[in-house]
Amino acid sequence: MHFIFLRAELFNYTKIGLSGAISAVLAMLMLTGQLQVMAQTSVLMPAQTSQQQTTNPPDRNLPQGQPMTLADLERMALEGNPTLAQAEAAIRAAEGRRVQAGLMPNPVIGYAGEELAFRAIGEKSEHLGFIEQTIPLGGKLSKSRRIFAQEKAQSEQDAVAQKQRILNGVRILYYRALGAQQLVEVRTQLAKLAREAVKITGELFNVGQADRPDAAQIRIEAQRAELDLMMAENERDQVWQELAAVIGNPFLKPAPLVGELEKGLPALDQAAMLDQLLAGSPEIKRAQAGVERAKASVSRAKAEVAPDLFLRGGFGYNRELLEKEIPNARRTGPEAQIEIGLRIPLWNRNQGGIAAAGAELEMAEREVRRVELMLRARFAASFRTYLNAMRVATRYEQQIVPEAQSAYDTYLRNFRGMAAAYPQVLIAQRTLFQVRAEYVEALVNTWQNAVLLRGYLLNGALDAPGGMTMEGGNPANDNQER
Repeated sequence: MHFIFLRAELFNYTKIGLSGAISAVLAMLMLTGQLQVMAQTSVLMPAQTSQQQTTNPPDRNLPQGQPMTLADLERMALEGNPTLAQAEAAIRAAEGRRVQAGLMPNPVIGYAGEELAFRAIGEKSEHLGFIEQTIPLGGKLSKSRRIFAQEKAQSEQDAVAQKQRILNGVRILYYRALGAQQLVEVRTQLAKLAREAVKITGELFNVGQADRPDAAQIRIEAQRAELDLMMAENERDQVWQELAAVIGNPFLKPAPLVGELEKGLPALDQAAMLDQLLAGSPEIKRAQAGVERAKASVSRAKAEVAPDLFLRGGFGYNRELLEKEIPNARRTGPEAQIEIGLRIPLWNRNQGGIAAAGAELEMAEREVRRVELMLRARFAASFRTYLNAMRVATRYEQQIVPEAQSAYDTYLRNFRGMAAAYPQVLIAQRTLFQVRAEYVEALVNTWQNAVLLRGYLLNGALDAPGGMTMEGGNPANDNQER
């Protein structure tokens, strides 16, 4: 009924031009309540998001599945990410090496036979069973055990660091996915408004009140909105694929995420965060354990000079006659044997080993300093990025988004009062949506850098832990450093 009325009214505006005709039609649509519904789908100011309800995007843009929280994703990652199990296995391997290093050498048990004359093998032969044992002296076993105990401590710090890497990776991807989810909603709203504009312009063109270039311009605007929506959906899908890989479940499907980027933005203190980093970083603790390992290696190298004790004892039977000239002489019979020896460190006093261990100790001490300086440099860059993102997000929240919203409201109000053309409303509307998208991006950057700063600057949730090697690189790192 409204549509027939509007078509009749169109002919009253044949003399006022295209802009007036568009304004008249859309003003009357506003009176019938259709444009009010469209206006409700526009992006709200940050302070109004909790008070007003937006129109749900089409079903094709809604991820399927139950809503998920950050805690859900973290739990899944700690259970499914293979690198954490690798790190725990490395601890067990280090403990095994520690135990092995403290074990005594196995004894040697054997048989010895002497004077086995072929022509009279039973007349003069000696048969002996023996046991031989080497006993390390100088505390070699305990000192070797201390070396591998420090290697175990390093593996434990590797496991702590890997767990933090996984948590950081999940949190970074969670905020990226949350931002991508909001961008899809924003782009969906803009695409819907653009489609409505194409429909209205098409009706005007059909009655001769819109020129072909104006209709083409509106269609171009709608196509751009559709492309923006498509790219936002692709970005969302990519983030979820990366998140599924980090979690260890390649079959994880996109689902609605619970959370709000605008609430609880972290306000970090630079000095406090730097102190926390230098005091608790697993990388520094691993380097410090490396110093203790190097000290244990020096002690072990010096103990190498102490000779090992060699023991050998046996019991046997000697068939040789005691007195060969006497008939029916008795044989020598049972006899025992014992040997005790020490290797004299006359030429080799492990001079080269001691020198090498001392050099490795100096390298380990320098490594602690290197790691600390590296963390300071990374912290400076990360905190600068965090500050920039925080300031951008704050400026958008307090000034840019409100001003864009105000400009859009003004143009929309003027359009309703026949004081502005609809293309001006479209421009203001697109500006508002673009500003909102940039605001979401700034919020995501703020959260990502806050996660890294709070998580000791650790990333690489799929990197092999500790000193393990992995063929190829980890493409997830590039995305997590954004």
